[in-house]
Amino acid sequence: MANFVLLYTGGGTPQTEAEQAKVVKAWTDWFTKLGTAVVDPGNPTLPVAKRIASDGKVTDVPPSALVSGYSILKADSLHGAVELAKDCPQLKSGGQISVFETFPAM
Repeated sequence: MANFVLLYTGGGTPQTEAEQAKVVKAWTDWFTKLGTAVVDPGNPTLPVAKRIASDGKVTDVPPSALVSGYSILKADSLHGAVELAKDCPQLKSGGQISVFETFPAM
């Protein structure tokens, strides 16, 4: 089993408390369904980020490159991680998910 980082981009933000509660429940239900595959449920990120270049120059991350959150899951393969991610509430809000396998710890 390997760990996979799910990077979330895009998606909508619920406006009302009722909509927010519905989204929180959807995420809670999804994580509960995944069970022990959840290594770290992660968190949303703020829409501001900095990029540091190899020469030390610091710039703003453009809005098109921002991530909106992350989670870490355990799965047998990249395909397996993608299958787990297909029910993620991020997709229901119009967002996208990129799935990356992490390098095994030494």
